Amino acid sequence: MGPTNPALLDAVKARIEALKSVDPGNSLAVPVDLVTASASGLDPHISPAAALYQVTRVARARQMDPAKVRQLVLGAVEPPQRWVFGEARVNVLLLNLALDRAQ
Repeated sequence: MGPTNPALLDAVKARIEALKSVDPGNSLAVPVDLVTASASGLDPHISPAAALYQVTRVARARQMDPAKVRQLVLGAVEPPQRWVFGEARVNVLLLNLALDRAQ
């Protein structure tokens, strides 16, 4: 959907509500990459903000200490390529493997 498609706004609003419903105590702003999708929907990376937004919910689901989950998220942040190009990011697969090992 293009940025002028009204269905995109409706989809984003629905995704925000879904995120808030599964983690109602989370008062952080919902990161944009959690409510939009890449063209393929297969991008293995999310922003550090998106990973940090989910710390409490993931800790609860995995029965882990939120501080430990946060530490693993921060340790999984990859810098921009060559420290210049792009944005910092978190590889979700690698983070999930680290979470599995920590359990």
